[in-house]
Amino acid sequence: MVNLKIAFFGTPEFSARILDKMKEGEFSPSLIIATPDKPKGRNLVMTPPSTKIWAEQNNIDVLQPTKLKAPEFLDELKKTDWDLFVVASYGKIIPQDVLDIPKYGTINIHPSLLPRLRGASPMQSAILKENETGMTIMLMDADMDHGPILKQEKLDIKKWPPKINELEDMMVEVGGRLLNEVIPLWISGKIKPKEQDHNKATYIDKINKEEALINFDDDPFWNYRKIQALQNYKPYFFTERNDKKIRIIIKEAKFEDGELIIMKVLPEGKKEMDYQDFLRGSNNKV
Repeated sequence: MVNLKIAFFGTPEFSARILDKMKEGEFSPSLIIATPDKPKGRNLVMTPPSTKIWAEQNNIDVLQPTKLKAPEFLDELKKTDWDLFVVASYGKIIPQDVLDIPKYGTINIHPSLLPRLRGASPMQSAILKENETGMTIMLMDADMDHGPILKQEKLDIKKWPPKINELEDMMVEVGGRLLNEVIPLWISGKIKPKEQDHNKATYIDKINKEEALINFDDDPFWNYRKIQALQNYKPYFFTERNDKKIRIIIKEAKFEDGELIIMKVLPEGKKEMDYQDFLRGSNNKV
């Protein structure tokens, strides 16, 4: 399909990786809408989102509105006769008057088996709460993850739960492939949207970094799920060493015979090491 006018709404690295897949399928957008740059790090350096960096590397225009209902943003969008909007982890609720701008509506790539896990952190929540997951391509409406499904596929994951980075890699591969399949079929009228069973919907909140604290009094498999799901939040526990309370980040663990086995850790002020080496170094200064 040639010369489709597509605008893409997305912000984090996951979204940029989906853009790579769209480019491979020759569906690169003409415009990328991302959230504004944000201060990051100890020095609070203003940092662009991953999709803005991708856009600049691929010579594609970028808009970063603070409010999607702002008249100037809507006027800018309406200057082009858009065929389709694609949304992947944009990070803000998109109002209906924006969703309705393109000729063929707005489709969303959502990393869960909708109607399960509607919300902001479907991949982490799948690892924490589910025993399977998958990718959904849906037609968006103004309600969160509510619109009809265009295509859906369950992931084939042999060992559950996976690490979050492993799951994201799989979601990018499957999601990018499904999106490139759906776009021409949807534009040509060969897909009939399927209404979600809203009675089966589950909802999730954004992950709070405090949730990454590991309490060894909790169920060991629950703790293993947390370690696998929350690697980006640095799952941790506290211990006493040389009369000092220190924070230990868990880098790698496994679950065997009903037990959580910690394998690699990053102690505060030290390099990553085997957990057994850390335990043996009780006299080391931290």
